[in-house]
Amino acid sequence: MMKPSVEELKNIAKSLRKTSLEMIYTAQSGHPGGSLSAADLMAALYFREMQVDPKNPKWADRDRFILSKGHVCPIQYSALAHKGFFPYEEIYTLRKEGSILQGHPDMKRTPGIDISTGSLGQGLSAGVGMALAGKMDKKGYRTYVLLGDGECQEGQIWEAAQTAVKYQLDNLVVFVDDNRLQCDGVCEDIMPTQDLEKKFESFGFETQRIDGHNMEALVDMFDSIRENKNGKPKCIVLDTVKGKGVSFMEDVVGWHGKAPNKEQYEQAIQEVEGGF
Repeated sequence: MMKPSVEELKNIAKSLRKTSLEMIYTAQSGHPGGSLSAADLMAALYFREMQVDPKNPKWADRDRFILSKGHVCPIQYSALAHKGFFPYEEIYTLRKEGSILQGHPDMKRTPGIDISTGSLGQGLSAGVGMALAGKMDKKGYRTYVLLGDGECQEGQIWEAAQTAVKYQLDNLVVFVDDNRLQCDGVCEDIMPTQDLEKKFESFGFETQRIDGHNMEALVDMFDSIRENKNGKPKCIVLDTVKGKGVSFMEDVVGWHGKAPNKEQYEQAIQEVEGGF
């Protein structure tokens, strides 16, 4: 089966943005800013790179993905819906009681979720465990973890990073969605970002920083690291924009966890359809 072209992936990313906005608007709850900043990565990851089977979500040899910043689950749910893991109509049940699409990923409810997440800082530890299991079982699958820049201030991230290096987990790829806006409990403050690629490198990771909205760069990155089995786990720091694709959401910390009203939603969809 041929892999989608860069242009096709750009269109997929556009669809993922629209679906995420539709989910959050319908629920009148959710996190649009970080969902939009991660959309391009999710398009490349789910539709070009990862080996997964929507008809067999628990396939033993599938690649694993962990959304450590679990509050932006609308973008992962969008990818799973478009990929066929569950009926598309489920997106309209986001955050409703009894829905398979809760406010954070739930592996017991949602087909395609490899681990429940939401408590920031814990996802990399789970990813290290999955990657280590793959090594011990002599499996060829890879484990991908998406972190937020803010949760990299949690000590558990760096304990997990040390473990990944100790066990030479070159089947582990960590992404950091570095959208530079970190939200405290009430989204009033903007916290300082960090020089994360150098920090991961200091722990022994192979690192690089790329434009997280440049699909060509994302595709080239995946091609360059796919067969790089040098004993080093990988960390890709993505330069991104919170709320990317919607003018009034871009670089605005207040859109971390707020749903648009009808007028805002219609404008957002129109802008996403028009492209960057």
